[in-house]
Amino acid sequence: MQFIDYHQDWQQRVIELWQKCGLIRSWNDPEQDIFRKLTDTMGRFVLLLDDNKLIGSMMIGYDGHRGSVNYLAVQPDYQKQGAGRLMMDYCEDYLVTLGCPKINLCVRNTNVAVLDFYGALGYQADPVVVLGKRLIADK
Repeated sequence: MQFIDYHQDWQQRVIELWQKCGLIRSWNDPEQDIFRKLTDTMGRFVLLLDDNKLIGSMMIGYDGHRGSVNYLAVQPDYQKQGAGRLMMDYCEDYLVTLGCPKINLCVRNTNVAVLDFYGALGYQADPVVVLGKRLIADK
């Protein structure tokens, strides 16, 4: 398996992966999310390939204070085989090279399997409340 930086040629396959993994919501336009990520100068949009097959994706961000990971997705037939752990190791190593002291991520509280995955990697719930406000409607 190898990591590559996202290229526009992969867009349709990435969106299909996100659909398979249940990451797309009606209020988020995945094409817009990809376009916005490509303007991020501090982060990366990384794909994991097995030969030329798309295995996973993740958007890594850093704002100078905290790192983040979004759209982490692994093909269902590769889940529970170490691909997600490999991706998070990559993410954490990348953020450390930027001098990032902490990473935050958001997981829906109903997604128990993913919460268990991150728990096994040493992540725990912080005593914070995540607030959100939509500034631009995608749809």
